[in-house]
Amino acid sequence: MSDTEAAQRYIAGVDEVGRGPLAGPVVAAAVILPVGYTGAGLADSKKLSPKRRESLDLQIRADALAWSLGRVEAAEIDALNIHRATLLAMQRAVAGLSVAPRHLLVDGRFTPEGPWTAEAIVGGDGSVPAISAASIIAKVARDRWLKDLHDEYPGYGFDRHSGYPTPAHREALERLGPCPQHRQSFAPVARALRMCDREFGA
Repeated sequence: MSDTEAAQRYIAGVDEVGRGPLAGPVVAAAVILPVGYTGAGLADSKKLSPKRRESLDLQIRADALAWSLGRVEAAEIDALNIHRATLLAMQRAVAGLSVAPRHLLVDGRFTPEGPWTAEAIVGGDGSVPAISAASIIAKVARDRWLKDLHDEYPGYGFDRHSGYPTPAHREALERLGPCPQHRQSFAPVARALRMCDREFGA
């Protein structure tokens, strides 16, 4: 293994999904790719079709030197705030890697603290292969978890909108009230809780 290849093994791409939804976890992924790996079709997960994301998710998991997911649940988000929860999800993802990275390339403007150096790259999910890979596997994993959540709470349509504040989700929230997986610190959920309290005289 050359010095360049050895150094590359210690660089991880990191990205998150799920900052904006009203329900479910925020999920981060960390991925270490082989030297020179581009992977056909790697891109920002938001710009890919669900079918393409699923295909690339399998490819990335098979080809990566290491990958890991980290998640922070709705109750933790309420306790921490979404910014701190996002950084915690990233920390958990990086800590779960089988190869400990020395440097992180992180999509956005902020980086998680830890025993590593880190570089924030705005738009990195569309320009840095390791970050694109992290974006894809985080998105696929979170969407799957929200489909499971739909089975538990079918009235909200989590299988269709993944917890994002679509008109249909907002209507269901007002009609049914929040479920335990809703983020109570987010304004639409807090408003629905107040409506429930008034309705039941709490």
